[in-house]
This record gives sequence, structure tokens and C-alpha cells, in this order.
Amino acid sequence: MFKKPLIGNLELSEKCFQDLILKDQNHPAVFINYAALLLCKYGSIVAGAGANGDNGVCEHRDTAVNVAKECLLAAAKADPKGAHVWTNLANAYYMAGDHHHSGKCLEKAAKLESNCLATRYAVAVHRIREAERAQNPSEQLSWAGNEMASILKEGDSSAVELPIAWAGLAMVHKAQHEIAAGFKVEQNELMEVEERALNSLKQAISEDPDDPVQWHQLGLHSLCIQDFKTSQTYLKAAVARDTECSYAWSNLGISLQLLDSSSSQAEAVYKRALSLAKPEEAHTIFCNLGNLYRQQKQYESAKAMFTKSLDLQPGYAPAYNNLGLVFVAERRWEEAKFCFNKAIQVDPLLDAAKSNMIKAAAMCREHAPIVN
Repeated sequence: MFKKPLIGNLELSEKCFQDLILKDQNHPAVFINYAALLLCKYGSIVAGAGANGDNGVCEHRDTAVNVAKECLLAAAKADPKGAHVWTNLANAYYMAGDHHHSGKCLEKAAKLESNCLATRYAVAVHRIREAERAQNPSEQLSWAGNEMASILKEGDSSAVELPIAWAGLAMVHKAQHEIAAGFKVEQNELMEVEERALNSLKQAISEDPDDPVQWHQLGLHSLCIQDFKTSQTYLKAAVARDTECSYAWSNLGISLQLLDSSSSQAEAVYKRALSLAKPEEAHTIFCNLGNLYRQQKQYESAKAMFTKSLDLQPGYAPAYNNLGLVFVAERRWEEAKFCFNKAIQVDPLLDAAKSNMIKAAAMCREHAPIVN
């Protein structure tokens, strides 16, 4: 079965599982449940661009994922025919960045229980992730879409919650739209993909209107297609249903900022997000707030926010890139070049930093003192 997880006191649960493991290491179920708890607890932490530049705030996450992986390997050794063990182990490998072994574990799970809806869902999600990493919207996503649709068609309501199944199909359509938008495709084809994504996201909400996650996803989709007013409506619905979600507040701030950077609303929303953020989440929000101040030409405030972001996550490439843009605005070309170079070092795929570096270098040469 796959059901929506019930989030209770994770800290207390973690301690109980640790005590059980210390007392008796011969119960695979304890290893599985402890690993699942760790994956649930740390699965929402997204390191972000350039995060490999420093291991600081992600160290606890990496340790927890490795512990979960070792627990699940022990459980798989004790019960090699448990498909659910291999499915969870696949998730642990994925969170550790080992996509190859993640896929192998899911293949194992699928062979053990080929008709298990939860396993089929997990395999379909893996296909979506692979398509996004390869930027190949065709075969993998088509397969995943067909699998999600068949889960909806065949699914027994006692074994699968429809909101989760619809959310899975929405994941496929969102990925198809985002990848298609990055390529030169016919406008009518892009609109068709966008409409499918929108419809499946709305269907997921109609199945469970009180689920803040689906409102958040719909808001993000509207944000991606630059429908900022609509995105605000959906993101406000998300924070109304989960007032403690820092990510939803931060994305609402982005939407408000992109619609009107002079508005004080975005600043207030970002500060609300910061008041709720965990230490491992705050660096992205400080960076967003810094970007707002940069657009408002409050350069000292912007630099303070980017510096704070880098204090929390020294390898955060967007903060270096945005700090470089502040120095460009102040015509401090050498400092700008340094920041763009740092951004490229920690995230070589950040094209914006590469482009900014070229422009800053050109301006630096243009304004270099003439030596007789």
C-alpha cells in the first residue's frame, strides 16, 4: 500500500528506534522503520545549486542518509524477498546521489512484486527523475505517464490514495512541460503539455483540497509559466493550509517580487519564511531576500543578505552570482569577477554566472587604467 505519511513527533520516534536497535539488532522491521523515518525526516532538505562546495549544513543529512542505507542493507540481507525493503533502499541510494544503484534496487523490487502498486509508483517516479536528469522528455516520461495512469485506472482505494496517484501523474506532466519549454517546440505543442500539467495538478487538489503540498505544486507550476497573479492565489492557499512551511512562504515571496519588486509585501513574506526556516533551509531565503534588495537598489542590505546566505552555506553558487551583480551595479569589477568565478567553481553548470563573468571581464578591461 502507499498512503500519505502521518507526521508526528519524529524526534521521539527516532530515539525509540535507536533504543530498540541498541537492545536487539535481529529485527529487520526495526531497521526498515528507522530508515524510513530518517528518509522522511531528511528527504525535504534540498541542497541547491553549488551546495557541494561545502559540506557544512548538509553533513547531518548525509550522515542520516548513510545510516538509513546501512539499516536497509541489513534488512535486505535478513529478508532479501521483501520488495518494500528494496524500494526504500532505492530511495536512500537516490538521496545519496547514487542513481545507478537506486535504479537497480527498484528493478529488484519490481521483479519481486510486479503487480504491487506502491512499487510501480516508485519505479515510475524513478523514470521521471531519470528523464529530468537526461533532459529526455520522450520514452522515459511516456512510460512513467502510462504507469501512473494505469495505477489510477487499476488502483484499489484500499491500497492507494487517489491524491497521491494524481500527484504522480502531475509530476509526469510537469516534467514534460518544463523540459519541452527548454527546447524549441511548436507553441501549440507547448500549450498542450502545459494544459495537461495544469489539469492533473488540479485533479490532485480536487481529490484532497486540504493538502497544502498540491496547492504548493500548482503555485510553482504557475510561477514557472510566469503567471504570477495565479501563482500567488495557489501559494496563498498552500500557506493557509500549512502556515509553517518556509518553502511555500519563500516561493510566495518570489511570486510577489516578480510581479512587483517595489512592493513591501515580498519583503514581509520573505521575513516570515525566515522566521520558520530550519538552518539548512535559510540560506536560499536569505539569497532571495538579497535579490529583492538588489532590485530595489538597496545594495548594502543586499550584500548583508548574500553574506548571511554564504555564512550558512559557503558553497551556495546563486549567492555568489547575485553578490557579483551587486558589485557590477557598484562598478566594482574586480570584486564582481571574484564572485562570478567562485560561483562557477562550485557550480560549473550555472550559465548565468558564466555569462556575467564574461561581461564583468569585458568591463574590467574597458575601465582598466591606461599605463604609459
